[in-house]
Amino acid sequence: MRDPIPAGSLVEALGRLGLTLPHAPHGVADYEAYSVVGNMVYTSGQLPWGPDGQLAFKGKIGSVLTPQQGYEACRLSALYGLAQIVDAAGSPDRIVRLVRVDGVLNVAAGFIDTPQVLDGASNLLNTVLGERGRHSRAISTNPEMPLDCACLVYLWAEIL
Repeated sequence: MRDPIPAGSLVEALGRLGLTLPHAPHGVADYEAYSVVGNMVYTSGQLPWGPDGQLAFKGKIGSVLTPQQGYEACRLSALYGLAQIVDAAGSPDRIVRLVRVDGVLNVAAGFIDTPQVLDGASNLLNTVLGERGRHSRAISTNPEMPLDCACLVYLWAEIL
């Protein structure tokens, strides 16, 4: 087993990007925001919440939203996923590594640049977690999404 990520390094890495770790939100329906099984954390789908508690990105990527806005939506959702992992672990210094990122994107018919959009999540996580952020991932699309959100991002992580 690897040593955990030093707590200060996560906070510092986010700060260099002008970000802070948000409060881990509760689910919007009757489910848990994350589950812990053994030394693994599995988050529920994280939405791109704005600071006002409303969705920051709604609609289909490739029509209502640009690919860049989709990228930003995935980045924001990953930040909330990271907050869920820290909440589950109890502290950033109990995170060992990220394992997987799954993204479900709300896209217009014919939109195929989904890997570049989900890079919003991957790039953020790789930047703030370094080598410990390297992960496998999967992308899918839905014709309709809950609350008309732009994306859902799911994270799997190993913790102490």
